[in-house]
Amino acid sequence: MEATTIIRRPLITEKTTFASSEFNRYSFEVDRRATKPQIKRAVEELYSVRVVSVATQHRKGQLRRSKYGYWRSKAIKRAIVKLHPDDRIDLF
Repeated sequence: MEATTIIRRPLITEKTTFASSEFNRYSFEVDRRATKPQIKRAVEELYSVRVVSVATQHRKGQLRRSKYGYWRSKAIKRAIVKLHPDDRIDLF
């Protein structure tokens, strides 16, 4: 898999912004089939940083309701990447 297909998009919320500024951890939505070593190589290749560790989460889709019936939101895989203390990623 290529690095651009593994890393889909960075996740930017209040919680991830705080984690990036205080703990040097960044969150990404990744391909569900990607492994931790593949995620590590992809982040290092795309952003030119040194990755210390990778933690992943499988977030299953939630059942939602609208006036037209029920539907399920898609399941995603989230990766939280801890960088070397000297490295930073400028997302915005």
